Amino acid sequence: MNKRWKPNVTVAAVIAQDFDGVQKFLLVEEETRDGLMLNNPAGHLDMGESPLQGCVRETLEETAFHFTPTAIVGIYFSRFERTQPGQAEPLDITYLRFAFCGELGAHVAGQALDEGIVRTLWQTADEIRAGTARHRSPLLLTCVEDYLAGKRFPLDLITTDPSVLL
Repeated sequence: MNKRWKPNVTVAAVIAQDFDGVQKFLLVEEETRDGLMLNNPAGHLDMGESPLQGCVRETLEETAFHFTPTAIVGIYFSRFERTQPGQAEPLDITYLRFAFCGELGAHVAGQALDEGIVRTLWQTADEIRAGTARHRSPLLLTCVEDYLAGKRFPLDLITTDPSVLL
């Protein structure tokens, strides 16, 4: 087999805030081919940006909130197969996700959310655990659980060579 494997690189923000003594996580509800699903603010890394820059951009695009990463929660691999109409072979996709936590900044009033994003919402860890059937990715819960377990790694764990940046 001479096919080169190229995982999809994604970034995600794990954003927690206290609401009257109850910790909640910022999620996005988005339209997918499987219906309305929930996810961390997340998306694909664009050419010419570092994972940190990609996470800041994706969070703003999907939530209309500025975000300042302060730590890496984890680096994750996941894989799934999806049937394709008219195709005998399923689509086999592998993701490499960099998940960051940090500080939520100002909301940008009037900013449209990314295509497919219906709304943002805040959920407790228990609500997230109870709603796994609506998770776009199993990594949503994994990232939240790792955050709750205190997993934090320094941002300089990831080095982006200047040759990558546009």
